[in-house]
Amino acid sequence: MTSMLETLSAWVLVVAFAISLVYELWRASAKAGASRHDSWRAFLIWNLWLYVVAAVVIVLLFAGVPGAAWVGLVFSALIVVVSIFYYNPVIMIERKPGLIDWFEDLVYTGLLFVVVAFLWLEVAGLALA
Repeated sequence: MTSMLETLSAWVLVVAFAISLVYELWRASAKAGASRHDSWRAFLIWNLWLYVVAAVVIVLLFAGVPGAAWVGLVFSALIVVVSIFYYNPVIMIERKPGLIDWFEDLVYTGLLFVVVAFLWLEVAGLALA
């Protein structure tokens, strides 16, 4: 059975990765060639796998599969670490970010922090109420 925290985490991941997907598709099309990361080829090679893995994690959380909270926690924490220590100092700088880029980055990473907090509560056996 799915807990409330797992369900909330799944929905927050849906929102975070929907925002990210729209943003990356925009960069691949409207901003194509702005950096080595902004093309359909780069999207298919570097980004598509992330959305597939995220979809699997989301399904596991919605389905209430035993251990899904741990999988979601590790996945989300790993993505936060990659975002802070690789994406921001390398990819964002190469993209010469504007307001939209920074907004997407902050919202996406912030939503992942929320998921980490929710799933940490879940694996610790705590609840929101």
